[in-house]
Amino acid sequence: MLKQRSLVLVAALVGLVIVAAVAWWLASPLFISNAVDEAFPFEMPSAAEMSAMTEAEKMAKEAEFMAAVPSEAEVAALSEKDQMAVETAVNTAAALVMTDHIMEDPMPEAPAEWVVASQGEFRDADSFHMGSGTATIYQQGDQRVLRLENFEVTNGPDLHVVLSTSPNPTSRDDIGNNHIDLGSLKGNLGSQNYDIPAGLDLSEYKSVVIYCMPFHVVFSVATLQ
Repeated sequence: MLKQRSLVLVAALVGLVIVAAVAWWLASPLFISNAVDEAFPFEMPSAAEMSAMTEAEKMAKEAEFMAAVPSEAEVAALSEKDQMAVETAVNTAAALVMTDHIMEDPMPEAPAEWVVASQGEFRDADSFHMGSGTATIYQQGDQRVLRLENFEVTNGPDLHVVLSTSPNPTSRDDIGNNHIDLGSLKGNLGSQNYDIPAGLDLSEYKSVVIYCMPFHVVFSVATLQ
């Protein structure tokens, strides 16, 4: 009798394990989808709703969107599939809610004394991430400044201006670990200046890149010559 009860107990445990495994397999897509939703908790307004908003409301919606964008570390913790899903959601929302930010930095003082060290024209990274304008590195003694003029780029979250050793970087691997981050992009339109660190060997850097830090996406590249 005891042996029979033991067999029944073992059979019951095996059945529970099988049921639990099947339940996890069926539910796992829900957990994965939930992780994506939690990574980008932003209620997308319609184009009509955005058009009806005041400027203050648009700015508030953009601030809400920027707060919802996951950090670089949060994106890195997602699976590749979920990263792509979140990136698509962010790009779609950015195109709708992010307003143009125009910068008009003046030329550095005493422009006649600045020498053009290198220059390049921005081009589109792809059919969605587009840019145009001129990137010029000016030098005066030990001081160097990167100036963007007649500049325009697709708006996106946490865009940075980066110097790359690659003349035509198209991916995170191309950017590598040897890039120089000159800071956050000041605006997606207009003219703007960025100080270049003293002592940097400019001959090693072949391009200026507008780069999305959370998703490691190239928005636009200007090859320097």
